[in-house]
Amino acid sequence: MRRLPTTDETDIEAARRAAAELGFVPLRDVAPQIVEDMRYAGRANFLGRPVPGYAAARCWLRREAAGALAAAAREAAAEGLTLVVYDGYRPQRATRAFVAWAQDPADVAMKAEHYPHLDKKDLFKLGYIARESQHSTGAAVDLAFLGLDFGSPFDLFDPVSGYGAEQIPPQAKQNRARLRALMERCGFAGLEQEWWHFSLRALEGAPPQDFEVV
Repeated sequence: MRRLPTTDETDIEAARRAAAELGFVPLRDVAPQIVEDMRYAGRANFLGRPVPGYAAARCWLRREAAGALAAAAREAAAEGLTLVVYDGYRPQRATRAFVAWAQDPADVAMKAEHYPHLDKKDLFKLGYIARESQHSTGAAVDLAFLGLDFGSPFDLFDPVSGYGAEQIPPQAKQNRARLRALMERCGFAGLEQEWWHFSLRALEGAPPQDFEVV
């Protein structure tokens, strides 16, 4: 794995050039019509604070994933829908921060909002947090249709967030099915535990990278 410079070690333009050399692009350069609501760059996430590695609220993806997502956005727009992205490329230092958080039993500030029915130590075995994330390859994305009900919010670690959850309203089930069908048509595969997570099948097995999101 090649570790790229962070903004603490070099200027932002150099960091962007290094990411581009690995085949990464800012999503807004490819699909500016997609809304970016990058949760881990701020406080609206299960840590309740900005996550290490996200120097900017910007979505980066491997070029192939960004292109496929742009195609999905065009198809959604033709149906009067807008995609909103919550996370794309995730630096490995962010994943390490998630692991450290999960191993700290005292840090439960966001329990009521993000894992009300689970003990945080069980989040690994239940598949809600992984020590190695597909997001670090630049092939995975978390997203929804803007303004629609999906039966549970992004990053709610609970069975109700599973794609096939039965205890959600019929319209939410339809919205989940519509999102998954769109993403599958554009080359992505979904994740059963999280209705919002998709990864590009063509990039399965891509190596993880570690650079600052700038």
